[in-house]
Amino acid sequence: MVRERLRRFAPFRSLGVRIFIAVCIMGIVPGVILRYILLSSYETRAISVRKSEIQNQCTILADHLVTYGYLADPSSEVINAELEQFSSLYDGRIMIIDNDLKIIKDTYSISQGKIMISEEILRCFDKSSIAKHDKINRYIEFTTPITDRTTGAVIGVILTSVSTDNIAETISIMGRKATLFEVIVAVLAVCFSVFVSMNLIRPFRAINTAIIQVEEGFTEEKISVPDYIETEVISASFNKLMDKMNTLEASRQEFVSNVSHELKTPITSVKVLADSLLTQDDVPVEIYREFMEDITKEIDREDKIINDLLSLVKLDKTAGGLMNISVVDINAMLEDILKRVRPIADRAKVELILESIRPVSAEIDEIKLSLAIMNVIENAVKYNKENGWVKVSVDADHQFFTVTVSDSGMGIPEEAQAHIFERFYRVDKSHSKEIGGSGLGLAITRNTVLMHDGAIKVESSEGIGTTFTIKIPKTHTTADKETDEESRKDEKTI
Repeated sequence: MVRERLRRFAPFRSLGVRIFIAVCIMGIVPGVILRYILLSSYETRAISVRKSEIQNQCTILADHLVTYGYLADPSSEVINAELEQFSSLYDGRIMIIDNDLKIIKDTYSISQGKIMISEEILRCFDKSSIAKHDKINRYIEFTTPITDRTTGAVIGVILTSVSTDNIAETISIMGRKATLFEVIVAVLAVCFSVFVSMNLIRPFRAINTAIIQVEEGFTEEKISVPDYIETEVISASFNKLMDKMNTLEASRQEFVSNVSHELKTPITSVKVLADSLLTQDDVPVEIYREFMEDITKEIDREDKIINDLLSLVKLDKTAGGLMNISVVDINAMLEDILKRVRPIADRAKVELILESIRPVSAEIDEIKLSLAIMNVIENAVKYNKENGWVKVSVDADHQFFTVTVSDSGMGIPEEAQAHIFERFYRVDKSHSKEIGGSGLGLAITRNTVLMHDGAIKVESSEGIGTTFTIKIPKTHTTADKETDEESRKDEKTI
């Protein structure tokens, strides 16, 4: 249901359509608002001017009525002519009302002689003039007091009704012209919005076409659409992604090649040894034993490679291969590691030194981290020189603990230091078989350190030695603990 609704509104998700709509709105809406403001302002102004004009005329007329004593004798031809002229000029109606509320003059000759009582007239006798506009019926009504010059008393009222048809007609004409103007503006806005949206979208279409060509394998060239800053940034980001993908693909191919080679080498050795035994008759027992020992070593080597690969796969998983976090005495852990490595060091005539600057306890996975540190120490022993030394030191602050492994070995070339944590990478390939190992130790170490939210770095000089520094938080984060617990529950469920 949700997808169907999204499909209905899919066209409005297009940038081109949104730009088109936005430009149209910006072109049309202001015109509509401007039309309303102008017509409303004109009407208000026209009504105000008409009220002021007629009010002045009525005031003058009231003065004339008093001068000619029209309320006592409404037969004055001058006043009657003036009233007719006023009524005709403004398309209105004038009624003269005396203090008895009797209509003594009606320019329409309809209500003459009748009595008129209304709130407006009564208030006018209290010297309160009224001017109101009836927009629906299109007229303005005025009440003007007729004041005696001697006493200042109101002796009559002029009730004037003036039509506003001419103002309404003017507004109608202006409205039609404004509508024509709006149509012209709307057409121009639509044309302009189509032009703008097409030009704005064209670079993005070029990017999309280039990406499709790369995706379908027609080209591997980098895309370049420098029309706008945004398209330039998108192109640069896509090119960086392509470079990273190419690097990952090359790394994957190299990894597969290395895995194939490392797994094939022991098998090839076993086959050669076995074939040698099979092709010889009456082989002495000593030769059999020697060959079988070599076969056993190759099988052990194959087994180590496979186990290291499985460990690496587990570490690569999102769940972290299951972390068993506990509070561990780091000093004691390092002592145990050196005890396990000491036989190898004694055979290589390498001295092991442990320097504990202060007692350290931390929340870690002891098995995984001890294996990772042991890989570094074993490498320091294997790639050392005779009568050399390996120094392991541990220190901590309030947040992190640091393990440093330094040696007096052959060192690592500067160009190789960026690759030593890659799988199956060996600095000295010519002596790799003599030294042994799977070539996965440092890759496992790096992944284990990252699982602990830590960092590992290397500093080395050829012929002088190498120093590995591992820095890990003393406290395992709450989010990681929850993930570990969930992983354990999932494993128990499985």
